[in-house]
Amino acid sequence: MTIVVTGATGHLGRLAVESLLARGVPADQIVAGGRSVEKIQDLADRGVRVVRASYDEPESLRAAFAGADRLLFVSGSEVGRRIEQHANVIAAAKDAGVGRIFYTSAPHADTSDLILAGEHLATERALEASGIPSVFLRNGWYVENYDLKGALERGLFGAAGDGRISLATRADLAEAAAAAVVADVHDKQAYELGGEAVTLAELAAEVSRQSGREVTYTDLSQEKYAELLVGVGLPEQFAAILADSDRGASAGLLDTGTADLAKLLGRPATPLADAVRAALA
Repeated sequence: MTIVVTGATGHLGRLAVESLLARGVPADQIVAGGRSVEKIQDLADRGVRVVRASYDEPESLRAAFAGADRLLFVSGSEVGRRIEQHANVIAAAKDAGVGRIFYTSAPHADTSDLILAGEHLATERALEASGIPSVFLRNGWYVENYDLKGALERGLFGAAGDGRISLATRADLAEAAAAAVVADVHDKQAYELGGEAVTLAELAAEVSRQSGREVTYTDLSQEKYAELLVGVGLPEQFAAILADSDRGASAGLLDTGTADLAKLLGRPATPLADAVRAALA
């Protein structure tokens, strides 16, 4: 069985390749694709087939997918361009005869009104229309989305109110993706993947407890939070999306529950306290 992982030069894709290897998948049955392949030369040294595969270059995708049985399709990072780029991936997978696709989507993509969910839902619909059997791995918020070391000096800011956010480590979500890819049977098409659900005030309190320093969470309006993000250098469009995501969090849209992640992992998700400890180390 040949497994292709797209976005393998990024954090999640790289970790997914490592998880496949840890699960005993032979290196020569894994294809790691991405744009900056020099970042994963060490995987090639371990026997993984490393190929250039850009979502903007359909020919590179078709070449990477040739002979693939399963594809771990890590969503692109260019918000606003993903529908076009993801269409290239799906078309190439269909041309190559890929047997099954596992796509990293967004929480509750089929019901969420988050700006961030729109491109993911469009991709899910395109996958369904393609006729290729597909599984949606709806990844919740990464613990790594928050600069917890920086919070020791500045505190945490957001617009999530008392909304609970199911935080998981990137490594857990990558491991779950690898587990899904190698599984023979799936009892659902969409997995809602997240860890322990906390408010941002509770996250700040955990950072305080572990660091011995007072860390507070300051809750802003959606507009003020977007302004703050622009003020620290984020592009306006991306700042607006992050602020909208916090707005959704306040309404429960980033609370996924823990059952699906634990099921794929075969164990409970990494406790938040352990994730915070690692982030502060």
